[in-house]
Amino acid sequence: PQWYPSRVGLQLERNGPYLKDSINIQSLAVSSIITLYFTDLGQQVGWTTFFLTEYTGPLLIYLLFYIRLSTIYDQVESTKNFRHPVVHLACFCHCLHYIRHLLETLFVHKFSGGHTPLKNMIKGCAFYWGFTSWIAYYINHPRYTPPSFGHRQVSFAALAFLMCEAGNHFINVALAHQNHSGSKACFPSPTYNPFTWLFLLVSCPNYTYEVGSWISFAVMTQTLPVGIFAFLMVIQMSLWAQKKHKLYLKRFYPEVRRKAAMIPVIF
Repeated sequence: PQWYPSRVGLQLERNGPYLKDSINIQSLAVSSIITLYFTDLGQQVGWTTFFLTEYTGPLLIYLLFYIRLSTIYDQVESTKNFRHPVVHLACFCHCLHYIRHLLETLFVHKFSGGHTPLKNMIKGCAFYWGFTSWIAYYINHPRYTPPSFGHRQVSFAALAFLMCEAGNHFINVALAHQNHSGSKACFPSPTYNPFTWLFLLVSCPNYTYEVGSWISFAVMTQTLPVGIFAFLMVIQMSLWAQKKHKLYLKRFYPEVRRKAAMIPVIF
């Protein structure tokens, strides 16, 4: 009983790829005898649980720093120092980003693979929760100083952030609609919505918008932790985009061959 289906990995060859759940054994048997190799994949969690846990943490952690708990900051400094408007704006943008992720996890995304190893969720939570703590500590610190170019820098960066968030949402909705339509013969095409026109240039515009959000947030707050996090997100998103781009080239070659993976010309 401990080997529940999502924990079981079956292979036709040692160290070979795991068989998908949808594969019928009869379709694999070229003779009356077939050998399957069993592997324990470890404790599994559903993708919905994975993302809800990963994204709820940063939302709550940031708010704990925003209210300036006495156990984190000096209360005398917290009461004396005036909070620059960008601090409140950063809190709004950060919460908006993760609330969007949570709502899309519940109502937009449909996950093809049902489960993932528990250790992946622990690593993801450690990354996002840890960086959120570092980011929130500096932005909400009583001695935080506003960006160098003041209101103009904050306004342009906040506008870019909101546009990237909107673009990311509309791209995810377009991808979900394409997956639900039952027709997977063509690559998702732009609609009347201008935010989806990025499909004309790149094959993974959702990653483009995600990177744009964090770069904009880094410019808006002008803090080193956000800059490092944005840099790491660029690397990670580009790796995921390249992997997806290769899959798209196999399935939708005529439509995708002239597109970049994530950023036109560069990636």
